Amino acid sequence: MRLTRHLKPSIRHLTSTVSHDYEFMSYMVNKAKSINKALDEAIPLCEPVVKIREAMRYTLLSGGKRVRPMLCLAACVLVGGQESTAMPAACAVEMIHASSLIQDDLPCMDDDSLRRGKPTNHKVYGEDIAVLTTDALIALAIKKLATSTSLGVPPEKVLLAVVEMAKAVGTEGLVAGQAADLAGEGMSLKEDVAGLEHLEFIHIHKTAALLEAATVTGAIMGGGSDGEIERLRRYARCIGLMFQVVDDVLDVTKSSHELGKTAGKDIIAGKLTYPKVMGVEKSREYAEELNREAQEHLQGFDSDKVAPLLSLADYIVNRQN
Repeated sequence: MRLTRHLKPSIRHLTSTVSHDYEFMSYMVNKAKSINKALDEAIPLCEPVVKIREAMRYTLLSGGKRVRPMLCLAACVLVGGQESTAMPAACAVEMIHASSLIQDDLPCMDDDSLRRGKPTNHKVYGEDIAVLTTDALIALAIKKLATSTSLGVPPEKVLLAVVEMAKAVGTEGLVAGQAADLAGEGMSLKEDVAGLEHLEFIHIHKTAALLEAATVTGAIMGGGSDGEIERLRRYARCIGLMFQVVDDVLDVTKSSHELGKTAGKDIIAGKLTYPKVMGVEKSREYAEELNREAQEHLQGFDSDKVAPLLSLADYIVNRQN
């Protein structure tokens, strides 16, 4: 699909690529609408604690590409399930993602004032409400996953999905990655095995873990076999790392206006990033390598059902914000 695969594509190939891109963008828009509707319904504004609910909705419904819930839905369909079966899980993973964004922006973490082109949660509601909002979103995510999943899913499968999601949040996932990220601030690492291993530990946990949980949870809900789930797990881990590599490159090559968030903040904070360790060009090459590996893990699946996941990997490696 990507024009970068062929430096001199034929007119026929170019037409096919443009058509494929258009179809996938239409797919993304349609899925985002369904996901946004489900998220909106999940947090009604009502008593008590209206302010907390407002804060939850502020970040959860502030836009975003909905990559994680899309992964969840697409994985469910890929292994033979119904999209509606995975929608509670898709909402849950986006709630957890929203909670991580609020935490990431806090003054004690990355201290950011802009997210998706809007003031960050703590700038609008205060640090105290922002902290409580992260707790509320995580709790609602687990409740949503456990209680709203279709009765057609065996209880043991729902339990597996809950465990998968919990792992992605705690010391096997986001918390471990964020702690390692904070510990790495100010470290000066050249391109070597230790530097790359430290970086990959951070982002396998901080970024890839939730993308992995989204994909695996969708496959569990869809009734995927152990082999299918493992292949999808490997795919998701690749695109999770790729997502972060691209994010790091964009942070040093795009403006705050283009990104919708503060550009260059990682450099200012002295964080370890892929451009810092590998340079911009090698980082881009690494992202391309991860994309190829991700797509290899999807070989053998039904060509129509797997198309959204293949296209999503291409979309991530080529995204501009």
